[in-house]
Amino acid sequence: MSTPLDLSVVVPLYNEEESLPHLVEQLLQALRPSSERFELVLVNDGSSDRTAEVLEQISREVPELVAVLLRKNYGQTAAMAAGFDVAQGEVIVSLDGDLQNDPADIPMLLAKLRQGYDLVSGWRHQRQDAALQRKLPSRIANRLIGRVTGVKLHDYGCSLKAYRREVLSDMRLYGELHRFLPALAFIEGARITEVKVNHRARQFGSSKYGIDRTFRVLMDLLTVWFMKRFLTRPMYVFGFGGLIAMFGSLVASTYLLAVKLMGGDIGNRPLLTLAVVLGLAGIQLFCFGLLGELLIRTYHESQGRPIYRIRDTLRGGRTG
Repeated sequence: MSTPLDLSVVVPLYNEEESLPHLVEQLLQALRPSSERFELVLVNDGSSDRTAEVLEQISREVPELVAVLLRKNYGQTAAMAAGFDVAQGEVIVSLDGDLQNDPADIPMLLAKLRQGYDLVSGWRHQRQDAALQRKLPSRIANRLIGRVTGVKLHDYGCSLKAYRREVLSDMRLYGELHRFLPALAFIEGARITEVKVNHRARQFGSSKYGIDRTFRVLMDLLTVWFMKRFLTRPMYVFGFGGLIAMFGSLVASTYLLAVKLMGGDIGNRPLLTLAVVLGLAGIQLFCFGLLGELLIRTYHESQGRPIYRIRDTLRGGRTG
């Protein structure tokens, strides 16, 4: 029987052939002197350069390395999800493969996590990126995400994070949701904090992100907001909207009926069209709410997934 691992370090890679050897070397320098039983889970996300070849070569030389080769480029979120699924450590640390995150900060994150937290997020307080193209949009996004999700962090975009395994096992990642992991963990009841970490200028290549990422993040932010507010009660948002629309239709229709009974002409009134549209919209929204309730119940029951999370159970003075 294999000895359980304390730590898994998950790193998604895309076109990082130059930085990869340096990354592995720095990770080993940071972790081998410690008493942690660890593995390095490096995920090649369909790179178009020699990242896969370099990774295969290093895997023959480094016993702690686990190489995951994806068939094509799926994106950072999918690569991280693949790494999380393969990882076997009780604690999982994620970071970028471009050397901007400092592996020497990992012991600090682990020490903070073991103070009783479920997730520790890195904060690049002295970020080495262009001010207008990267830092300003990131600052605006962090404030917006914090306001919408209720999780106040300075730096949602920092990939350097430490998680307890049980927190990640409760989450499924899609789209660009990797940057919202603290918010998703908060929905599951996790205790979250952040620590200041080192951030270094890019040494090789160029950033893989463009302006189109902003729109994807906004769409995913709406998804997270909906999950936070209505994950187990979709009828509350759709049904409430449907009832308001049907009530408005009823009021308008009653008024038009009174006008008609008094001999007035209502055939050309815009209010009649509005009443019909509100009535149809209200019925549709209410039906959406019912369908959402059925889907949520199917989702939870088919996976045996409870709608609650238990942190601990105490029986007779014992933890169990």
